[in-house]
Amino acid sequence: MNKGLNRRWTLVMVLMFGMVLLTACGTKYAALPINEDVDICAICKMQVKDDAYATQLTTKDGQNYKFDDIGCMNQWKTENGTDNIGMDYVRDYNDKEWIEYSKATYVYDASLRTPMAYGILNFKDKPSAEAFIAEQGVGTIMTAEDLASHDWKQNTENMDMMGEHGHDEHGHGEEGDGNEMHQEGEMKEESGH
Repeated sequence: MNKGLNRRWTLVMVLMFGMVLLTACGTKYAALPINEDVDICAICKMQVKDDAYATQLTTKDGQNYKFDDIGCMNQWKTENGTDNIGMDYVRDYNDKEWIEYSKATYVYDASLRTPMAYGILNFKDKPSAEAFIAEQGVGTIMTAEDLASHDWKQNTENMDMMGEHGHDEHGHGEEGDGNEMHQEGEMKEESGH
C-alpha cells in the first residue's frame, strides 16, 4: 500500500512540475487591435491608424507600445533596447494581417510614402514583396536582419507631402492599388534628385 501511495505522489509531483514548466515557458504575446480613437504613436505622438503601416511591440512585463510607422518602432528600440521585448509585430501591406517582425519581408525605397516617411513597407512573404516591386518598379527586398543595419533616414521631401497630422493627405490608410505610392518617386526623377 505504501508503494502505491508513493507512486501516486510521484505522479502528482511530476504533473505539477510539468504544469509549472509549461506556464513558465509558455508566455504568449498577441498583437492587440488598433483603436484609432485612443492609440497614439509612442514616439511621434501621432494617431495610429488602423492600417498597413501600424506596428506594435509588447515588452516581457506586458507593456504594449503602438507606432504609426515602422521607423518609429525602430527609434523606440534604439532608445530602449530590445532585451525586454516579448514580441514585436508589423502588418502586411496587402491585407493588414499582423506578422511577427522577424518573419516579415520588407520593401524599402525612399520614394515610398509612409506616415513618417521612412519608406519601408511590410509583407507577409517574399513573393508578395516581389510582386509589389514588380508592379511599382521600385524597392529593395529586406529582412529583419537587414533592417538592423539600415540607416533609417526619413525622406524629408515625403515629410513635406504629409498632412498636418503627419499622415498622407491622399487617403493614408485607405486601401488602394498602391499606385499612389510611387508618385513622389516619379517627381524626384523628373527634378533630378
